Amino acid sequence: MFVRSIPRRTVALIVCEALVILAAVCLAAYIRLGAWTTGILDKAAVIAVVTQLCMYFGDLYDFRTLSDRRELFVRSVQALGAASLVLAVIYFWFPNLIVGRGVFLVAAVLAITLLFGWRVLFEWTSRHVGSRARLLLVGTGEGAVRLARELYERRELGVDIIGFIDPDPARVGAPVINPGVIGTIDDIPAIVRARSVAAVVVSLADARGKLPMEKLLEMKLDGVSFEHLASVYEKYTGKIALENLRPSWLIFSEGFRRSRVHETGKRLMDVSMAAVGLLLASPLMLIIAVATKLTSHGPAFYHQQRVGLHGHVFTVHKFRSMRQDAEKETGAVWARLNDERVTPLGRVLRRTRLDELPQLWTVLRGDMSLVGPRPERPEFVRSLTKEIPFYGQRHAVRPGLTGWAQVCYTYGASVEDAMEKLQYDLFYIKNRSLAFDLFIAAKTVKTVLMQRGAQ
Repeated sequence: MFVRSIPRRTVALIVCEALVILAAVCLAAYIRLGAWTTGILDKAAVIAVVTQLCMYFGDLYDFRTLSDRRELFVRSVQALGAASLVLAVIYFWFPNLIVGRGVFLVAAVLAITLLFGWRVLFEWTSRHVGSRARLLLVGTGEGAVRLARELYERRELGVDIIGFIDPDPARVGAPVINPGVIGTIDDIPAIVRARSVAAVVVSLADARGKLPMEKLLEMKLDGVSFEHLASVYEKYTGKIALENLRPSWLIFSEGFRRSRVHETGKRLMDVSMAAVGLLLASPLMLIIAVATKLTSHGPAFYHQQRVGLHGHVFTVHKFRSMRQDAEKETGAVWARLNDERVTPLGRVLRRTRLDELPQLWTVLRGDMSLVGPRPERPEFVRSLTKEIPFYGQRHAVRPGLTGWAQVCYTYGASVEDAMEKLQYDLFYIKNRSLAFDLFIAAKTVKTVLMQRGAQ
């Protein structure tokens, strides 16, 4: 389930913060009016929703922001300022939602004070009181080191790596990243008891022919909890590690299920939202088409072949953002940062993702979905399939206008980027659901408004 990629601390923060905002508004109403007013909870709920949406767009639910209190304070003030503007518009159209004379100003002062104090308290509590999962990694291969590095950099996940296990006694004490090798296979039971280890994480890539599986089985029967590295990596990072991936794990792990109910619901959502989107965006699309024709030589639309469901090649339609002869001399190449082939108007279209609007027609036709792995060009697919294991598995679902990789990773323009994005695509395919699609759609809105990841 995709909620595994959302830290429980984030969920707790969102819920508690909603209560803080509700309390601030209710307290402000009591202070200003001297009594409990009718309907104040409903009005306070509107303020809480708008405020938390603005905080979300201000990255205030990214725990990395909490580490800098000055940045936290500035972003909080900006978010509340944005919330005030949004609420002003709402109050203009729905005056019955206004909380009362003078209440809003008092509530704003209380909210920023309480929220900042709550954030500082939450950060301190999370570090000193909150329980953290303690993992022991067996093996020092690339996959184990990569997992440890990601978890070490993302302290907000609440996971501690206490050390590595290596079958070679001579390696004990050797540094890996931080910490290093703290024991051998025989030391695992003692380390688990002494360090309160939640789980011993084993990579099957390191296990085959290197680790005494019978001994590990004895430890398992004796109460030691073991987890597969690929499962732990997926649980905490929101992607599937390719380095330790084996067909057997894909076959026997949970997920990767197809159901007629899900497919029908997803298609209904695609058709309805694409139809509404085309209807609402048609005036804007006409303006963009005319502007494209007037500002650069060539057609307004750009047509390109892409690989979709089960390897089916289809034509995708976009507003032309590059000059007409962009690939005349080079052939098919990835777009680059500050690509000189992009026209001035095209740069704006790509940054705002408006060049993608014609793809709503492709969604309506059924070649694409609103959410899924981004479709790649056949030329790139042929080479990437040879270079990257399991790359072909991303074609098990319809490609999407947006996707998990697009909201979690920057624009890709290399084999390494394609490999990184594939890990997110596989996670989406494994855990796909309508709720996950809606979650990705919400993150896409934020990505577009913040103008992130475009080239």
